[in-house]
Parts: sequence; structure tokens; C-alpha cells
Amino acid sequence: MSSDALQDFGVADGRLVELKPGAHPEAAESLDATGLQLFPGIIDAHVHFNDPGRAHWEGFETGSRALAAGGGTLFFDMPLNADPPTPDGPSFDRKLAAAQGTALTDFAFWGGLVPRNLDRLEELRDRGVIGFKAFMSASGIDDFPCVDDRTLREGMKRAAALALSVAVHAESEVLTRRRTEECLAQGHTSRRDYLDSRPVAAELDAIRCALDLAGETRCALHVVHVSSGEGVALIEEARLRGIDVSCETCPHYLTLIEEDMLRLGAPAKCAPPLRPASVQAELWQKFKEGAVDWIGSDHSPSPPEMKTGANFFSVWGGIAGVQHTLPLLLTEGHFRRGLPLEQIARCLSSAVADRFRLPAGKGTLVPGADADFSLVDLRDEFVVERDELLDRHRLSPYVGRRLRGRVVRTVLRGRTLFLDGKIVSKPIGRLVRPRPNK
Repeated sequence: MSSDALQDFGVADGRLVELKPGAHPEAAESLDATGLQLFPGIIDAHVHFNDPGRAHWEGFETGSRALAAGGGTLFFDMPLNADPPTPDGPSFDRKLAAAQGTALTDFAFWGGLVPRNLDRLEELRDRGVIGFKAFMSASGIDDFPCVDDRTLREGMKRAAALALSVAVHAESEVLTRRRTEECLAQGHTSRRDYLDSRPVAAELDAIRCALDLAGETRCALHVVHVSSGEGVALIEEARLRGIDVSCETCPHYLTLIEEDMLRLGAPAKCAPPLRPASVQAELWQKFKEGAVDWIGSDHSPSPPEMKTGANFFSVWGGIAGVQHTLPLLLTEGHFRRGLPLEQIARCLSSAVADRFRLPAGKGTLVPGADADFSLVDLRDEFVVERDELLDRHRLSPYVGRRLRGRVVRTVLRGRTLFLDGKIVSKPIGRLVRPRPNK
């Protein structure tokens, strides 16, 4: 995976080509990567760029620029937080129109699975969605309601027939709603109260339910942003029973703990919330064992005015971190815990490409693949500075954090997007669709 191990390689017509050792054919541009680490372009399967309709929250333009600055070349945008969300064909068309000519990187879209759109899933499949996303608890957005068990079961049946997966936000609506109502009724609205209202038990209850439904319907299930080792263990057990399930976690669950949210406040609020250090340690162990399939940023920003207020339950919950997924994993995973670079590359690229049947050129560094890659200086230590953030509002919980492993260059289909701290390309992103299921 290192540039030294690969010796020399070339790019022709946007794809990687193998060069014989020592061969240096005439080229329009040559690139010396001596001393740099080569990674496949990050495929971030979980972002909320909120376009169309709420681009003032983020937008494809600024979100994809931040992704590229972190070594990313492809994002999967979630169906909610845009206005309208993406529960049907016409809304997909509007989202595609917003992304074309605006997104710096390649992109794919999740379709929504909500009450009353079960008869629209096929038209989303036909347009090329990567899968369907459902919330098992309130999403925080009125126009993207959560599903009950009946809707989720029927949606999984239809998704299985369409050969697409269902991704779930797995928190129990019954438990989280009851605890939230109890807190509010007693005037308990602090950061600590919010943490206590969404315990690990709420995640585990929802994961168990989703796994049972996936086994019943034979649907490919994906559990997003698992925050606990116990949650991953449930998924491991289900795999042994033959259930087709994958899972992701996020950089913030691996690098921040609940004390960080108590200290930082709104920039570190998310759902599920950050967990105690002991829970994080269990999650790291599962990640090191390879039980977590990949990492998604769950980048979910909002305007600053939505991140303030005395009632912490009303503060917008979402962490903006798409720019630092790779440096965070290098710092905390490779340098501090000894994770192999190959494992980090797999959980940021090839695992996503394989699971979602992406075109053969995505997520890998082999001759014939799309020339999507980043070059990283593993020796470079840096402090995250707000002025260097490229997302719209630059409200990151990682500001002030010292990281190791700076992205020097990001390349998409042979075109340099990001170089030495600057975006150097116009938007060239294209829609990526899954390959047909054979």
C-alpha cells in the first residue's frame, strides 16, 4: 500500500496503469511521492450535506471540499436533512441536479425508508440509490419520520426483492422518548441529562429488533454509527446465525468520550451520544479484531445558531468531522494502538466498495481501477486549526487536537483535487451507482 512498495505507477484516462520497474514514459505530469504513504481514496458512506434546500447547513460544494481535504474521493449522502428529503424518484432527481457541477468529489445517494413511501422504493432503485435508510427513533427532522416495526419489516422485504440493503439508525424510540419526556417534565435539560436519556441499552434494543427483522426478511442490513462494543458483539453473533449484516462506527466514538461532550458542548453532541471511556475501550477492541466493517464520518453540521441554547435537548445534534477521519484513525489507531495501515485503508475504502457493489474501479489500488487516491505524510504532526477547516461553519470538536498524518494530495480519476492545503480543481464529481446484483 505504500508508494515505495508499489514502485512506479501511472495514470491514463483516469485509471491506474502498471509501469515496469524503472520505466518512466513521457507524461503530461510526473509526481514524486517519495516518503509519502499512498491510500485509496476514502469512501465516506455516511454524510449529511443537506442539499438541496438546506445548503446553508453545509451543501455539496463545501462538504465535498472538506472531504477531499481529508483524502476523500466519494461520499454517500443520507436522505434526510435536505429539503425535501429523498423518499421518491422526483426528490432524487432534485438532489442529483444539485450535486452535478457542484460536488468536487464523486457521490452516491441513500434513499429514504419512511412511513408511506413503501411503493416508491423501486423508483429510487431504478435511479441508482445505494440503499435505503430508516430511523428507528425520531430523526430530529419532521419531514423524515421514524419507522415502526411493521414499516421496517415491509421495507426490508421490498429492499430484499430489489437487491438493496437497509441501513438503520438503531436507537429504541420507546426508550429514548420516555427518558427524554421524563427529563423535560422535571426540567432536567443539561448536557448530562441528554447523555443519560440515550443509554447503550437503547442502542442494543434497536439492534436486536433490526437483526430479527433482517433474519425474517432475508434483507441485507447495515447498522450505522454503532457506539458500543456490545452493539458490535450482537452483530457478530447474528452473522454466525447467517444474517447478512454489516456495521460502521464513527471517528468520534473512537476518539471522544462523554467527558468531551460535557466539556465542549454542542460541537460534540450526537446521537447515539458519546460514551464513557470503558465503553469506548470495548469498541476499540472490536474494531481491532476486524468486527467493525468500516468507518463513516456521520458529518452532520448546522448553522451556529442551532448549536446554542440553555435546553441541551433542543440543540442540534451532529458532529462535523469529515475532514479528519483519516488523520484521526492514523493518530489513534495506527500510531497509538498499532493498527496496520492496510486495515485502516480497508475500513475507509474497499470494505464500503465491496458491500455496496460499487463499480470495479472504486475503492482499490490495482491496475485498471479509477485513479482515486491520497498521499499522506505520516511524519507530519499538526494541530487542527479552525481556519484550516473547509466545511461551511467550521464547528469541529477536533479544533486544538494534535494529529499525525497530514493529507498532502487527493486525486480523483487522475485529477488532483487538493494539494498542500488548497483545493486546486473545479467540481468534477459524478454519480456512482451500484452494479446490478447477479
